[in-house]
Amino acid sequence: MPWLDPRGRFSAFKLGVFVLLLVPAALIAWRFASGALGAEPIEAALHQSGDWAIRLLLVSLAVTPARHLLQWPRLLQVRRMVGVAAFGYAAAHLTLYVADEGFDLGKVAAEIVLRFYLTLGFLAFLVLAAMALTSFDSMIRRLGARRWKLLHRLVYGVAAVAVVHFFMQTKLDATEPWIIAGLLAWLLAARVVIRKGALNGWLADWWPLALGLVASAGTAIGEALYYRALVGVAPSRMLAANLSIEAGIRPAGYVLAICLAAALVIAVRRSTFRAGRLARGTA
Repeated sequence: MPWLDPRGRFSAFKLGVFVLLLVPAALIAWRFASGALGAEPIEAALHQSGDWAIRLLLVSLAVTPARHLLQWPRLLQVRRMVGVAAFGYAAAHLTLYVADEGFDLGKVAAEIVLRFYLTLGFLAFLVLAAMALTSFDSMIRRLGARRWKLLHRLVYGVAAVAVVHFFMQTKLDATEPWIIAGLLAWLLAARVVIRKGALNGWLADWWPLALGLVASAGTAIGEALYYRALVGVAPSRMLAANLSIEAGIRPAGYVLAICLAAALVIAVRRSTFRAGRLARGTA
């Protein structure tokens, strides 16, 4: 049961995460039933379920770095749950696409083959399905730890493919895809830093912020080049827009704000943890 810890005991933490994972689905269903999704409710639900699939995929990738940076081992207990939830929203996304096409499976298959962004999305879904189906302890024993790890490391490729799919199916406004891309870059770089070894001193607390600054700058540059290629907007104009809030906050600003918040939480958590260890050592 998703609300039980590894020892089979009730966990309020896991139950809380489980409920939170169901909230987006409940909201989409409620809006659909109440007619709040507009003139094309299936298409709206289709896009919203896809958005949540990639958001939760990003959250699942954030669990391991957060476990190390926050020194909170219990986070690993919900990693599998979040990953399976991401697959669940992806499955709903695909199902709603089939419904939007009138359940014409021949047409759906042809569209997936002929439209590259649909091909990418479907391939990402298949890999997510394989990971979800092998997420149980019994499957880990059947596959063996080495083969299981190799399969589940494909999640990084799935995330990259999902981001490309997100960009290609988005209209002119690619704000959220760029936010997701910037945060994904930050998470992948954070994993590399953590794997290479722990940093000491103040760097251990603040390198996530420095990495966030780099990710934010990369997001701004990437967005400028994207709109230059898409609609011919001069990169200097897009870069200048990041320095003004008159036209709204750009994706790089959101990436920086999220990374800044994460860095502050990490710094406070690590300082509190060190203070607690020091107090216990002098007691």
